[in-house]
Amino acid sequence: MTASVQKRRPTLQAEPQHPVTPDGRYFVVRGKLWRMPNPNIPAAKKSILVRELMKARGAVRSAKLAGNQVDEAAAHRAVDTVKRELGERGPVWWMDGAPDLNRQPVKNSVYAKWYSGLRASRRRGETS
Repeated sequence: MTASVQKRRPTLQAEPQHPVTPDGRYFVVRGKLWRMPNPNIPAAKKSILVRELMKARGAVRSAKLAGNQVDEAAAHRAVDTVKRELGERGPVWWMDGAPDLNRQPVKNSVYAKWYSGLRASRRRGETS
């Protein structure tokens, strides 16, 4: 198989693309916390939901390109529905009473010290 074909094939990554908080609740992109999917969802169901999410995101893109606001709104609702089923939106999936910090700046959160240390270690060229 050529390198270009290998690049296009979807793979399950061993290492997440973005840093994940030590408790596994969030990943960080551009300094913001984004909620992870519920780890208690069975793998088969999660796989189905991820396929549905990708299909809904594709529908958003297609509707935008077509300039169809009605279809775009419906596609956004479909994305939201699947994200709620995955646990990325809506009620939190953890049970310890900790607040939902989704879309909050990591620097203003309980994860600030962890993230600062992570960034410092990356600047020094350390890996975890």
